[in-house]
Amino acid sequence: MEDHIMKKSIVALLALCTIFSVVSVSAQAKLKDGFYFAEDTAFQSSGWKDQVVLEVKGGKIIAATWNGINNKGAEDKKTESTAGRYGMIKGSKIAKEWHEQAAAVEKYLIDTQDTAFSKFTATGSTDAISGATLGVKGFYDLVKAAIAAGTVSKGSYKNNGWFYAKAPAFDKSGYAATALITIVNGRIVSVNWNGINKAGGDTKFVRAVKGVYKMNAKQGEWNVQAPRVEAALIKAQDPAKIAVKADGKTDAISGVSVTIDDFIAVAVEALKAAK
Repeated sequence: MEDHIMKKSIVALLALCTIFSVVSVSAQAKLKDGFYFAEDTAFQSSGWKDQVVLEVKGGKIIAATWNGINNKGAEDKKTESTAGRYGMIKGSKIAKEWHEQAAAVEKYLIDTQDTAFSKFTATGSTDAISGATLGVKGFYDLVKAAIAAGTVSKGSYKNNGWFYAKAPAFDKSGYAATALITIVNGRIVSVNWNGINKAGGDTKFVRAVKGVYKMNAKQGEWNVQAPRVEAALIKAQDPAKIAVKADGKTDAISGVSVTIDDFIAVAVEALKAAK
């Protein structure tokens, strides 16, 4: 009698697991086709702000990209890592660089379609993904955020990716403007304006955050005004649509008294490769 009850319980459990499996697959299949995007709300202590881009076709994730922008005036994280400038191996003696480990995480998501992945250690890393010893919780948090945000509408740019440009010379204040622009589905979804200091060390953004670079402007310090300019470009989708006066300033963006002509110039340069 007990054996009979045990067998029935096992059969019922297997049936329940099958139902949950079907529900899980069905839930994944309900993803709307298109491109999805999400990024961290702030720069991490390392100076990076991670981003995730997903492409869905037939209700399935067919491409996933984990990348990052920074407050260092540098190129995107994958480009920096591929060029050997990120220094994960040198800094922590880990066997693989960041871009190699990120690729393993991206592949795992595509293979499993598991957007609800939760096999994290206390540090956010996992033993479930071969070839990835870095923290992956942030990646999956962004995957969920991207899906929750919905698809990115089609834009006018031909190429997707991360586009970077730096001013060819330092200005009178000793800074060379930089622009790092993220495009998804032909649309500008993220803009990062910064300035590299001629003397080296911290960038204009970081110095402004620390109070080293001060303007004492009523509209806020440089690190407060710069994001307003970035947001304006995301809204306009074209730097040429942001009017600049002869003195390099603009009346087109509320709360901005800084000169923006240097940013417009590097934004235009960066976007040449996107067209």
